[in-house]
Amino acid sequence: MPDVVTTIPELRARIASGRRDAALEGSADAPSGRVVLVPTMGALHDGHLRLVSHAKDLGGIVVVSIFVNPLQFGPGEDLDRYPRTLDADVAKLSGLADIVFAPSPAEMYPNGATETRVTAGAIGSLYEGASRPGHFDGMLTVVAKLFNIVGPDVAVFGQKDAQQVHLVGRMVDELNLPVTIAVVDTVRESDGLALSSRNSYLDPAGRAAAVALSQALAAAKAAASTGAAGGVDAVLAAARARLDTEPAVKLDYLVVVDPDSFLAVAEGHHGPAVVLVAARVGTTRLIDNERISIS
Repeated sequence: MPDVVTTIPELRARIASGRRDAALEGSADAPSGRVVLVPTMGALHDGHLRLVSHAKDLGGIVVVSIFVNPLQFGPGEDLDRYPRTLDADVAKLSGLADIVFAPSPAEMYPNGATETRVTAGAIGSLYEGASRPGHFDGMLTVVAKLFNIVGPDVAVFGQKDAQQVHLVGRMVDELNLPVTIAVVDTVRESDGLALSSRNSYLDPAGRAAAVALSQALAAAKAAASTGAAGGVDAVLAAARARLDTEPAVKLDYLVVVDPDSFLAVAEGHHGPAVVLVAARVGTTRLIDNERISIS
């Protein structure tokens, strides 16, 4: 079982000890005591475990943080009811992680809601940021804190949160943070639904309806690859056609963005792109995305 650490000084001491041990042993996998971080909010599912498995494959000390970050939840969102399953999470990480960092909000924010924050800029106010104002500022702030606390050589994120991955990568580049970002493909159920901790909120009817998101993305990808007349418009139309058949799915946004700038692509765009979708299924808000290439 991994060691469970709840305070910053204890975590830093544990990592320093692990680095010293690795240096003394001259490990072929991590001769300098490489540290790999997987930031999570807990309620771990197979998607998270794929990230941790990738971290383990990289070699070194694997640290999984479990922290439901209040800064990235807005008024009326699900902060209070977000699933907290620490004991079960730690059990799932057996054999994969070396350390679980599970701090309290008071440990991470001893002065309450910190006034010093990282801002996500213009991209942080689009798409997911438009629906959840301040979400990405809160996310980047806690990620920056975790990078400073843990001092990882590599941090592993999932492609499912594509806008988050883009913003974290930009923060690392622009603030010259000494960490490499590794991105793991979205993990899906057998019917295509992207794994999410919030899937646990879905009732059976909602679960059946939710697959429309991934099916809409598949339709968009097919339209892009066949060079359908209309380009971007055809890609969006293909996705909307599938979503429109599912009345339980209430679309929030559907957009095709440039993978480098994360701005919506121009009408005549050809080449790599990412389709982003967010919708409510009952009271549950879900997001998904698919990388495509428009012929």
